[in-house]
Amino acid sequence: MKMNMNKTNILTIILLVLVIVSVVQAVQLTSLKIKLGSNDITTNSGTKVKSTASSGDVAVPKSLDNLPQMVGGC
Repeated sequence: MKMNMNKTNILTIILLVLVIVSVVQAVQLTSLKIKLGSNDITTNSGTKVKSTASSGDVAVPKSLDNLPQMVGGC
């Protein structure tokens, strides 16, 4: 049995998939925004991280303290 799909049907399916992916990403982004607002973020290792997004400060890991200021090039 051979299915005969024209361009319109294929484009409609692609558009529908893109809309579904966009909706899923919007829900994930909203969930992340709520978690950032409540300072309720947990890393993969299970440690709790305090969000500093609202204060404007950026927490830098201690491992980055000993890096050189500039990287040399040619």
